[in-house]
Amino acid sequence: MKQKVLIVGAGIGGLATALRLAKAGYEVEIVEKNGQAGGRLNQIKKDGFTFDTGPSFFSMSYEFAEFVHDCGIEMPFEFVELDPLYSVNFSDNPQKNYHLYKDIDRLAEQFKDLEPEFKAKMEKYLDKSGQIFNDTVDIVIKNNFDSIFDYMSSLMQVNPVHLPVLTRNFWNQVSRNFSSKEVREILSLVAFFLGRTPFDTMAIYTLLSYTEFKHDGYYNVKGGMYQIVVGLVRELEKAGVKITYNTEIVDYETKNNDKEISHLIDSTNHVWRADTYVINADAAVWRHRIFKRKAFSTARMNRMQWTMGYLTFYIGIKGKLPHVNHHNYYLGSNYKEYANKVLSEPGTLEKPYYYVNVVSKHNPDCAPEGCESLFFVCPVPNLLHKTDWSDKDDVVNSIIDNFSQRIGQDIRPNIVSRTIYTPEDWQNQFGLYKGSGLGLAHTMMQIGAFRPKNHDERYKNVFYVGASTIPGAGLPMAIISSKLVTERVLKQLKK
Repeated sequence: MKQKVLIVGAGIGGLATALRLAKAGYEVEIVEKNGQAGGRLNQIKKDGFTFDTGPSFFSMSYEFAEFVHDCGIEMPFEFVELDPLYSVNFSDNPQKNYHLYKDIDRLAEQFKDLEPEFKAKMEKYLDKSGQIFNDTVDIVIKNNFDSIFDYMSSLMQVNPVHLPVLTRNFWNQVSRNFSSKEVREILSLVAFFLGRTPFDTMAIYTLLSYTEFKHDGYYNVKGGMYQIVVGLVRELEKAGVKITYNTEIVDYETKNNDKEISHLIDSTNHVWRADTYVINADAAVWRHRIFKRKAFSTARMNRMQWTMGYLTFYIGIKGKLPHVNHHNYYLGSNYKEYANKVLSEPGTLEKPYYYVNVVSKHNPDCAPEGCESLFFVCPVPNLLHKTDWSDKDDVVNSIIDNFSQRIGQDIRPNIVSRTIYTPEDWQNQFGLYKGSGLGLAHTMMQIGAFRPKNHDERYKNVFYVGASTIPGAGLPMAIISSKLVTERVLKQLKK
C-alpha cells in the first residue's frame, strides 16, 4: 500500500511539492482553505475582466525547466521573455518613460544625460552582482541545512571578497556605483520585490540586478500568470492527486508519545489522516496558530521582521491605453523619505511608487473587446503598523488620479469594474501574518538556517514549503522550496 502525503495549502509551493511526490510514487492529497488553487498566485474574474491577483511576471525560468524535467512532464504553461523588463516614470518628469532594456547600449542611451559613463558603471555593477549570485546561490539558497552549524559551515565556503557587502544595504551598494537619483531609484526598485525597501534590504540582494539584466530576465505567461496554476492543477489531475477546496485545518492530534501527527482536523471536525504532512500555509503562522509554539507566540511573532503590506486593486476600464506599456512603475518625489517611513509613519496618501500592469496588453482575452484590465500594486504598512483601512477608497482614488495625470488620460469616468485588496484582505484570505505580503523579511537573522525550518522541530512527519521557510519569497523560490522539502520528505518516508 502506498504511503500517503497530505499537503495543506494549494499555493505554488504546495502544488509543485504534490507533483514531485506523486511522480515519486506516493499517494498525495491536497486540502485548500479557499475555493481555488494558487494561493497568492490567484485570479479574479469579474464583470467580464480577468485579473492576476499577485505576481505579474517571473524570473529564473530555468528553475521551472528543472522542475518539469524532474517530474517528467512538458512545461504546462507558455511564457515569453520581457524586453524591456518594465518602464519607469518619475513624477517630476511625467512625459519621460525610462525603459529597462537588457541591451546595455540601448539602456545607456536613455541615461547619458543623467549618469556620465553609465555603460561602464552598469557593467561594473552587474559584474559584482553576478559574482555575488554565482558565489552564493547554489551554496546558500539551494540547500537544506540540518543545523545552524551546518549553515555557518556552508557560509564559510562563500568567497570572503563579499564580506564588505554584508555591512551595507541595497541603496548603499547601488549608490557606490551611481550618482544620479533617477538611476539609483530605478535600480533599487527590485528590493521592493522582496517585500522591504532598498534602505532595509541587505546589499547581498543586489544579485537580483544580475538576474534581471544578465542571467535570465523576466517572463510573461501567455493568458496571464494564473495559467501556471491551471497547468499545474491539470498535471496533478493526470497524476491522480485530489484537491479538496473550501477546507480549513484548525486543529490536530498526535501519536507515538507526541512525536508525530496522527491526523489533522478541519473546521467541520472532519479528520484528515496521512503518513506525512506538508504545510504550505505560512511556516511561522502555522506554528503560531495551529501548533501554538512558545517560540512563535504573539509577542515573538510581533518582534519578528515582516515584509510590508500591499494595497492591490483591480480596475476594468472601457477604452484602450495604447500609450501605456505592459509593466510600469510610477515613482513619486519622496521615494527615499517615504520608503524610510513606510512602516513607522503610515499617514500620507502620497506613495513612493506604485506599479501598474496592463494585463490585457498582450492577453486580449483578459478584457472585453475595446477594454483594458489594470492591476495596481502599492507598498503600504502591514497591520502591525496600520490597523485601520477604512480609508482604502481615498488611497485608491489618489493613485488613480495620479495615474490619470501621468498618462494624460482620465480613466475615472471609464471604470466599469473595481476590486480592492488591503493588507486585511491578504491576511484573511491567504493567512498572511498581519497582512505582510511576502511573509517573513529576508534579514540576516531570518535567512538560511535562521528562517523557520522546512521540517518540524517536534513532529517528525511534518514539513513546510513556501515563503516563510527556506529559501524565501517569490515564484522561483517556491519551486526551489518544493525541491528542498521533497528531499526531506523522501528521506523520512524511506526510513
